[in-house]
Amino acid sequence: MQLSLGPVLYNWAPERWRDFYFRIADEAPVDVVSVGEIVCSKRTPFFVEELPVVIERLKAAGKQVLLGSLILVSQRRERRQTEELAVAEDGLVEVNDLTALRALAGRPHAIGPFVNIYNEASASFHAGHGATRICLPPELPLTSVAAIAGALPDVVTEVFAFGRVPLAISARCYHARVHKLTKDNCRFVCEKDPDGLKLQTLEQQDFLNINGVQTLSHTCANLLGDIGALREAGVRSLRLSPQDCDMVGVARVFRDVLDGRDGAEEGGRRLSALYPDVPFANGFLHGAAGVSFVPSHAGA
Repeated sequence: MQLSLGPVLYNWAPERWRDFYFRIADEAPVDVVSVGEIVCSKRTPFFVEELPVVIERLKAAGKQVLLGSLILVSQRRERRQTEELAVAEDGLVEVNDLTALRALAGRPHAIGPFVNIYNEASASFHAGHGATRICLPPELPLTSVAAIAGALPDVVTEVFAFGRVPLAISARCYHARVHKLTKDNCRFVCEKDPDGLKLQTLEQQDFLNINGVQTLSHTCANLLGDIGALREAGVRSLRLSPQDCDMVGVARVFRDVLDGRDGAEEGGRRLSALYPDVPFANGFLHGAAGVSFVPSHAGA
């Protein structure tokens, strides 16, 4: 089973972003890495100069590189950006919005977890149009994951296994609004929250995390205890989503559990130490409320 690293969703400083991927290239036991700004096109110019060196470093380390497309394409310049990405030769394009499919014209590509693939028919449609790997939406239960993976044995089926769960994307910027700014004059205030802005209910209970135009869960997905069931279901890759913590350490925990050097319970304790004060959840996979955590001792 492969390990993949999803794109950084948050607005990190370019130098930190670059050095993060350099360390991933040199130290993290992951097979596939998705790069690029996929949340807000306004952030893209900050990373243009850093992206080629990051891709080169990752490839030199033997990682497969995916080029992530925007989750929501709503402006002319964003359409042009998507079309330019589709003809890039630096890596396999990971489609996060169906706008990219027309530009790809049936060439091999990957599908990210932001495309709503909920059944075998939908997955087969995308495989027929060139998808060679599909990261399924994180809200799918195991029964659906197994059905899709079983129907497409030649496609790499991936699940979202670690990180705050992406729930929604909007044309409005919540970060700008809370600071009494407009989206067009946001001053990039989202950079103040490298792990997202916590949103609480009126009763002061943690509810969601805000990342610019994106809404995430306040809990962190953790499917370590479900690896055995995912293997049986035909899942061939686990996705780790970068958070404001030691992601090399997180990747090592997952690799150790996958390879049988550690159990899921001990791995969970190690994850808690690496990403403290953030509750874990795996409810979606078990057909329960997404915020819940269903204990499992199946291990790897």
